[in-house]
Amino acid sequence: MGINIRDIAREAKVSSTTVSRVLNNSGYVKDETKEIILKKIKELNYTPSAVARSLSKNESTTIGVIVPDIENPFFAEIIKGISSLADEKNLNIILCDTNETVSREIKSLNMLKEQRILGIIITPTNDNNEMSNDQLSTLENMGIPIVLIDRDVKHSNFDGVFIDNIRGAYEATRALIKEGHRKIAIIAGPDSSKPGRDRLTGYKKALRMGDIPLDEKYLFYGDFKLDSGYNCTQELLKIEDRPTAILVCNNMMNLGCIKAIYEHKLNIPKDIAIIGFDRVKMLDVVGLNISVVASPNIEMGKRAMELLLKKLDKKHKTGNVRITLLSKLILKGSEKLI
Repeated sequence: MGINIRDIAREAKVSSTTVSRVLNNSGYVKDETKEIILKKIKELNYTPSAVARSLSKNESTTIGVIVPDIENPFFAEIIKGISSLADEKNLNIILCDTNETVSREIKSLNMLKEQRILGIIITPTNDNNEMSNDQLSTLENMGIPIVLIDRDVKHSNFDGVFIDNIRGAYEATRALIKEGHRKIAIIAGPDSSKPGRDRLTGYKKALRMGDIPLDEKYLFYGDFKLDSGYNCTQELLKIEDRPTAILVCNNMMNLGCIKAIYEHKLNIPKDIAIIGFDRVKMLDVVGLNISVVASPNIEMGKRAMELLLKKLDKKHKTGNVRITLLSKLILKGSEKLI
């Protein structure tokens, strides 16, 4: 059992209310009494709970951040952007990882509601799940502002920061076409995710503009996880008329794709070209020059935090704010047709 306020009060021979006044710097306490209490706090190595303080003062200094994959460097950079502004405002962060599952997302939302957080920044697992979307709406109706990041929610009016994924996938596919590729495969994201759908839309648009018929055998759906990129690539490489290039629609699937290609003793881009979404710094460290559609992840996090701070400022009246940032195509040679 940890030390609590009652223990401090007993040792200092004062009431729990008096200890609480000292901890919260509220109400009058004699200097000599305050000195005794602070001495006992130090002797007993007492650390007051942030939640307890927020309950006693009816205020909070904590926000919730919910992401679908904490191991993904993409979300690590977003969190870095969020925390940089949160630190400036002396706000704490409770970070939740849903592992791309709706049940864990709902559990996280319930937990954050119990923690009396100020607001939530969330990348939804599924943009069309009624239970999760209703929960988000309920929280906002309770006065807990919601800001979306990276992924949208259908038929919602939440503020959010997003990437123009249609344009990003279009430009990447056009780059492959300009290199001379016509058998271009795609490992798309899940259809339940707007980035997944938008990147597939951009890919199809580029094929159409390049007068290349869509070949269904080159179309695969992953789940934004490494294993799905690996498994989809294994299937693609079994095709008799296999593609000369692959557009991989997120960084973790890109790692899985590269793993499968190397297991087959193939060379990038000599045997098969590749363009991925979102940078993986480790690839640069080991000398793999993989072309990518790079998003401004840290900026996304900062912009989302700015939106949340504005919503928390009662004096700052905001309407529905939707910010769309542009990605950047970085060509490093893996897109070549050799």
